[in-house]
Amino acid sequence: MVVGLGNPGEAYKDTRHNMGFKVVDALAAALDIDVKKKKFNARFGTGDCAYKKLILLKPWQFMNRSGQAVATAMGFYKLDVGDLLVVTDDMDLEPGRIRLRAKGSAGGHNGLADIITWLGTSEFARCRIGIGRNAEQEAVDFVLDEPIEADKTLLAEAAERARDAVLCWIEQGIETAMNKFNRSDE
Repeated sequence: MVVGLGNPGEAYKDTRHNMGFKVVDALAAALDIDVKKKKFNARFGTGDCAYKKLILLKPWQFMNRSGQAVATAMGFYKLDVGDLLVVTDDMDLEPGRIRLRAKGSAGGHNGLADIITWLGTSEFARCRIGIGRNAEQEAVDFVLDEPIEADKTLLAEAAERARDAVLCWIEQGIETAMNKFNRSDE
């Protein structure tokens, strides 16, 4: 299951905080999966990739309440945490950079923190997409703003690379995906 984090609604559609949704949408387009079914307090769709069943999920509550949807869907499909990858934005990475990890802390991200609380573990893969930060702006205002023009192209390209990284995770596992996509020379 690939979970993209974001905030529901048209007002948040193009904000920095919705990078997870953008990657799930890119995966859905590439794999011809419709992510419009409503269940688990989420929008989701199912399909196949690399001879595996794939669930794409966008929790349809605000970011800091994503955990319930993830835990409910995982329980329904009887998934192990090793079957989960969460895609989210990251203010601590420069805009456009992606970083995959096999596990880890929430790193100050409220959406990840809520998922960790609901699952009772942080032992799941994640793909973080750098959005940078603005020292002159409160964090909540920054993530809920649309990116500046200079960052829009970087973030669009990052969403495509993150889509490819998630496909690599599905097909070849987290170690291969990390080795291929966490390079610092990009």
